[in-house]
Amino acid sequence: MSLPHAILTALLEKPSSGLELTRRFDRSIGYFWSATHQQIYRELGKLEHEGYIRALPSAQPTRGQKKEYEVLPAGRAELARWTAESQDPKPIRDPLLLRLRAAGVVGAEGIESELRRHLALHQRQLTEYLEIEERDFPPGRDTVEDRLRHAVLRAGIDLETFWTRWLSRTLADLEPPASPSAAAEASTPPAVDTPTPPA
Repeated sequence: MSLPHAILTALLEKPSSGLELTRRFDRSIGYFWSATHQQIYRELGKLEHEGYIRALPSAQPTRGQKKEYEVLPAGRAELARWTAESQDPKPIRDPLLLRLRAAGVVGAEGIESELRRHLALHQRQLTEYLEIEERDFPPGRDTVEDRLRHAVLRAGIDLETFWTRWLSRTLADLEPPASPSAAAEASTPPAVDTPTPPA
């Protein structure tokens, strides 16, 4: 049920056409609730049919014209009801964790390169979130609405920080242990040449 509510949220922030809405999902809401363009257009039709949104009247001919949608009072009421309802946390379902468990059974061949790929992706996403934070939340933006939006972004930052640290630690744990002789050599201080005193 969350996709229609994500769409209602986006349309309350700014009435948009279906195309504009899909672009906004790609840039903002899609970071934490992804949807294909086809899914968004399908939900727009359902929301309009249920009386939650309507297409704004256009002075131009509708043939080939993008319809722009706005939220009706019933849609705002539905979003407020959904926002206030109780909902339990969802258990984590990440395929990478399941694949690591499977690698513990069938062998870790190829898993290290996949972990490194995931680490690079999460590092890239973390950098993007930090750039958004610096750009969109300068000092002084302190309304309740700003704080709520910032809280969502900070959740993304904290989550990406967790993944980058966890992946780095897991990769370190997969490093082969040093041989006893190599460990002994590493712990032995290097020999220092001391000058021979003159006779």
